[in-house]
Amino acid sequence: MNNMKDGVNIQAMLLAIVICFFCINYEANGQEQTGTLRDRDGNIYTIKIMPDNKTWMTSNLNINIPGSYGYENAEQKSNQYGRLYTWKSAQEGCKLLGEVWRLPTNEEWQKMAKWYGGVRGDSDDDGKAAYQALINGGNAAFNAVYGGSRDSADGSYARVDAHGFYWTATESDVANAWLYNFGKNGKILNRHQDGQKHMA
Repeated sequence: MNNMKDGVNIQAMLLAIVICFFCINYEANGQEQTGTLRDRDGNIYTIKIMPDNKTWMTSNLNINIPGSYGYENAEQKSNQYGRLYTWKSAQEGCKLLGEVWRLPTNEEWQKMAKWYGGVRGDSDDDGKAAYQALINGGNAAFNAVYGGSRDSADGSYARVDAHGFYWTATESDVANAWLYNFGKNGKILNRHQDGQKHMA
């Protein structure tokens, strides 16, 4: 896998990253009406039935739990981008929305993206059509955003308005999990298997 994209070395970057994410309703199967969802903190999220017949959140989670961080600790940015989560806290955050909500798997992300052309390595255009459709303002109304990342070593923040990183529930090995990367510079939807899930 090529880990160099948009001038960012993904392998090095993921040593100290926490990720914003969407949740998926695994019982909906197309029956849930597109609308809104409220969390325990009073945050309201949009939800939508995607072409895969699953109901996805179409706004980033913003529930404040251990292992989650507001970008630069600024409430305004949390409201705009959602919070950043470790792999474990991402799963916990989804569960707090109700028992039918969970973090999507790598396969679910891949299948959903395929409806819009597919991710890099699984498409004819390096993931550009899927990027354009799924990014905020795209015709899929999925609203992925460039939420950036947080360095767990020193607590610094970076890449806001440049990259949107989204966890999956799928582990690639004991220490890592698959994630999806919306890269603004290359306008590409990519996926990586080296998201270090224990970092925060």
